[in-house]
Amino acid sequence: MTACVILVCIVGYADYATAYDRPMLLFYLLPISLAAWFGGFGFSFAIAIACIGAWLLSDVAAGNPFEGWWNLGMAFAAFVLFAGILSKLATLVRELDRRVDERTAELKHEMAERQRLDREIAQVADRERRRLGHDLHDRLGQHLIGTALAAQAIKEKLDKRSAPEAVDVGNLARYLDEGVDLTRKLARGFYSPELDAEGLPEALRHLADNVTDRFQVNCVFDGNQSIRIQDSTIANQLYRIAQEAVTNSVKHAAANNIEVRLAMDDNEVCLAIVDDGIGIPDKRESNGIGLRLMHHGAELIGGKFNIRRNAKKGTIATCRVTHLQSQPTR
Repeated sequence: MTACVILVCIVGYADYATAYDRPMLLFYLLPISLAAWFGGFGFSFAIAIACIGAWLLSDVAAGNPFEGWWNLGMAFAAFVLFAGILSKLATLVRELDRRVDERTAELKHEMAERQRLDREIAQVADRERRRLGHDLHDRLGQHLIGTALAAQAIKEKLDKRSAPEAVDVGNLARYLDEGVDLTRKLARGFYSPELDAEGLPEALRHLADNVTDRFQVNCVFDGNQSIRIQDSTIANQLYRIAQEAVTNSVKHAAANNIEVRLAMDDNEVCLAIVDDGIGIPDKRESNGIGLRLMHHGAELIGGKFNIRRNAKKGTIATCRVTHLQSQPTR
């Protein structure tokens, strides 16, 4: 209001100071615009009246001839029409801004709800994965071990009788031992008991040892063993990302050397998997289920996943997670 009144006075004085052949009528639209945009139509109507009054007084004070009631009325009508249109536009813009704010708030709520649901789904999937791993290891594994022992006992009895069936039973016992070993490896693929017992670094070290044993590649772990991540969901997702990245390095990149790195800087934990394989193509397809799983796992824990070519040879996959309750033990 103060700014509009001051502008009316300034334009009126300028109208008074200029000659009659230099009309300042157009400049009165400035205070009317401010009044219509910020104060609404009622306030802009009052400022339009003030502008007409200032215009009339400046002409009279300067000794200019009276414009006539028709010109005065037309100028006032033009001011009021301009104020009405601009105030209506301001109302529409504010309504649009309000709707945008409401929709933005709804989208944020939906995104937060989706993230919460994704996190719950990940927790449920992890519990089911653990249960399946326990069942494979404790139930199926123990059953196969018992069967293998029974087959071995039968073989020993047949050996004492020098029965020809002893060879077949011995083969059966060997197959059962291989089934026990395969079951244990499958169980470790579903769930790493070291993840809860000894933490993420130890689980990653066991993952590297298991990959070396299964695929006959040089897979090593390099990281601070004292890193502790209190949030089990974050630790599990980082382990799954490392597991998927290492599997991709073995099966798709044909890597001979793989390094799993885990480091922490202040409140940021960085997981990196580096290999010397064939590397990723420059224009790779983003529809691979493995890449989508790793990206989704990083999003669930608020991290950033990136995969790129190694400067020399191979691939580097990294996942960074900030604002963690992670700390090295002393």
